Amino acid sequence: MADGDDPLGGEVEIDETYIGGHRKLKQKFHNKSVVFGIVERNGAVKTQHVQTNGSRVLVPVIVKEVEPGSHIHSDEWQAYKPLPKLGYSHTTVNHSKLEYVRGSAHTNTIEGYWSQLKRSIDGTYHSVSPKYLQNYLDEFSFRYSLRGVAAYPVLLELAAKRV
Repeated sequence: MADGDDPLGGEVEIDETYIGGHRKLKQKFHNKSVVFGIVERNGAVKTQHVQTNGSRVLVPVIVKEVEPGSHIHSDEWQAYKPLPKLGYSHTTVNHSKLEYVRGSAHTNTIEGYWSQLKRSIDGTYHSVSPKYLQNYLDEFSFRYSLRGVAAYPVLLELAAKRV
């Protein structure tokens, strides 16, 4: 169920979120795992458990997983600043100023995916260890990416592949 090798393209949304850990007011990200996601509008999603949310980690993932020349939508996180220099067109929305949509620029698709992922983890598994987090991310990405396809033929094809 791991993400496919084909890069995403067209209009793409990127965002990061935090999963797990204990939330306290002073240390609200203490013990939380950083998850980075890329979703193609009306298409597939790819998620990855990453060490930090800095540009040294996120930009190589974007370059690997998004076709050059794609239009990327994100929030104004500083790690995404190098994207125009790498051949991507990039638009942002400013969540801190309560801006969530500006024309076709929004991150609502990836935010909706995060909501679904977190509710599913809380409701089904209750908690996930950082050690196995990528396995859960692969499962939910698989389900989301194939949401409009009959599951049985896809699973049968995957089971028939040689390992």
